[in-house]
Amino acid sequence: MELVGSLQASENAKLVLSKFRNEKLPIVHVEHLSVAPGSLFFLPETKGQEIHENVKPLAGEKVITKYYPNSFRETELLDYLKSQNITELVFAGMMTHMCIDATVRAAKDLDFECTVIGDACASRDLEINGKSVKAEDAHNAFLSALSFFYADVENTKDFLHH
Repeated sequence: MELVGSLQASENAKLVLSKFRNEKLPIVHVEHLSVAPGSLFFLPETKGQEIHENVKPLAGEKVITKYYPNSFRETELLDYLKSQNITELVFAGMMTHMCIDATVRAAKDLDFECTVIGDACASRDLEINGKSVKAEDAHNAFLSALSFFYADVENTKDFLHH
């Protein structure tokens, strides 16, 4: 499940996190665990489920654990955001074509204003009906679809300068 461009995406996400920390804005980290039979990654208590060092939560930052691509499904995320009067969300993370896509769409449907930092997300090569889809193409296709209605899609540099 190696992602293309994940290290650079995590470095960009780290810059976004620094902005939020410096401006004392609320931060929510979401970690994915898989407990489904036959799962090969995101297994509890393995290195593969750990949040990358570049974006590791600091003491006091909210961490939500999820078991599905949509971070709102069967988690406390919605209740937490409402309790903090949060109405605008900024997304960075992995994988663009799964968790970012599912969560951004759900957030918009729940009336949140959404921004995705496109170069702070990453995808991987995919396959459908015997045809290969390069990670860059999957990533760009999902971001372009989100930008049509669900979110503003920006790059790190532009986001940091406003």
